[in-house]
Amino acid sequence: MNTRSLGRNGYAVGEIGLGCWQLGGSEFGPLAETTAHEILSSAKNSGTNFFDTANVYGNGRSESLIGAFLKKHGEGITVASKTGREVYPDGYSRENLRKSTLESIERLGVQNLDLLQLHCVPHSILLDGAVFDWLRELKEEGLIQNFGASVESVEEALTCLQHSDLVSLQVIFNPFRQKLIDELFPRAEELGVGIIVRLPLASGLLSGKFTTETVFGEDDHRNFNRDGAHFNVGETFAGIPFDTGLKLADHLRSLVPEGMTMAQMSLRWILDFSAVSVIIPGASSSAQASENACVTKLPPLSSDLHLALRQFYREEVHQHIRGAY
Repeated sequence: MNTRSLGRNGYAVGEIGLGCWQLGGSEFGPLAETTAHEILSSAKNSGTNFFDTANVYGNGRSESLIGAFLKKHGEGITVASKTGREVYPDGYSRENLRKSTLESIERLGVQNLDLLQLHCVPHSILLDGAVFDWLRELKEEGLIQNFGASVESVEEALTCLQHSDLVSLQVIFNPFRQKLIDELFPRAEELGVGIIVRLPLASGLLSGKFTTETVFGEDDHRNFNRDGAHFNVGETFAGIPFDTGLKLADHLRSLVPEGMTMAQMSLRWILDFSAVSVIIPGASSSAQASENACVTKLPPLSSDLHLALRQFYREEVHQHIRGAY
């Protein structure tokens, strides 16, 4: 696994991490504990050493499963968690932040958190700035080693970048969501802030495997949140209507290089940006975790393909994106 630096003072992490939202067994539907362990094992065996989770994933189930895994296989693994969604939209306080941090430490079975990220908190909270002081207090107390923020929009990201001790930003970025290339990446690189990429396959649209006949479970956010009924629509299919996304994915098939899948092309495209520190695709099986990790071995895409994907985004995709961006 090729490694990259997560921020100027961050960790050396494998460039393909593992997103662990699905381990919660809620917004993606049920997931057996044995399957979760197989996914984590396969990821680590494939060279992945960065797991991303959150305290609200399955009400802490994701963190607890990772914690159980770390007891036996934790050497060399960096775990990033997130906090703040449990008190959305107006329960942000020093006391609540400290309480949630201690709970995450207990579930993960660690002495402190490698990286604690604000979990898509309102922009007004970021602008106020007090929450960053509370994070600094947690760091001084030794409860966290570093802090970052997971954000929904470029505007929120730029607000976070005003804090010089921010280590990382977690953002939605994929061939369907390219706004960040011009508006955020140069500034993040200038300041030495790492970029963690979530939703690299647009909730699976960029796997090229979905069709109009695809049915998602009742408890799957790709069913109940596809139009933003429960949280930001951008977190589901990158904010693109499902039927439109299917058509756009079909258009992309002609651009996929020979010998690559659409998913591999999409992940490799993301890695071609030097601002990116790590991608955190999810995995619903051990095989998928291994397949994702293999992208680290692929060569960069051609400049012609990059130009074609930029043109595709500007002419075919941009106008269909909904939600904060």
